[in-house]
Amino acid sequence: MNYQELIQGHLKNQEIQRALADPELLRKGRDFLIHSDRYTYGYYWTWMGLPIIQMPEDIALTQEIMWETKPDFVIEAGIAWGGSLALYAAFQELQGFGQVIGIDVTIPPHNRDAIMSTPVSHRISLVEGSSSDPEIFKSISSQIPTGSNILLVLDSNHTHEHVLEELKLWSPLLQKGNYIIVSDTVVEFIPEQQHRVRPWGHGNNPMTAVNEFLKSNNRFSNKNNYSDRAFASFNPSGYLFCEK
Repeated sequence: MNYQELIQGHLKNQEIQRALADPELLRKGRDFLIHSDRYTYGYYWTWMGLPIIQMPEDIALTQEIMWETKPDFVIEAGIAWGGSLALYAAFQELQGFGQVIGIDVTIPPHNRDAIMSTPVSHRISLVEGSSSDPEIFKSISSQIPTGSNILLVLDSNHTHEHVLEELKLWSPLLQKGNYIIVSDTVVEFIPEQQHRVRPWGHGNNPMTAVNEFLKSNNRFSNKNNYSDRAFASFNPSGYLFCEK
């Protein structure tokens, strides 16, 4: 029995099935996210002392994906404070192989120093530039051997246009069985923010980009046990599985 079969068997548990089918539970999970966003709840957590800016539920789902797929490379677009990079590298350290590549338009020296001072920094490479730049893609993809297992995490500029560009540019690197995590799809459900003005919002965000991408790309699906369990998640419907 492979991992997916094991998980699917576990998810047939009657109580879990009732929870997955409960729209009120889903609504309450999203209500919590919307309310807690007023207090920047997602910034409360760290990994190896670095702010991770992820919900605990998404951290748990990510480690399940990494355990299932054993990625040779994790590519993250939008590294922020670097906590997520340290998270991925820690899991790769446990599995005994792998490299994390972090891309951001600007990587301040103090961020770079903090990331590279972690005990897993030997598994982390930092690239300064735009994740939608074909030259950045060409440079990174040339370093990745054919057939590598890849986990792609998109967490940079959250406008529809930018995320769609990222998906179209980077998705061909992935092979069957790999995942893309499109972060902050929850923006679609969050009312206009007064405390934090952003160029993205309802109707212009990662979820709208995912929806458009999936209309024209039949290799990927967000109908899987990760997206299905994303109740109190920043990434509802944002866990994309490469089916072929």
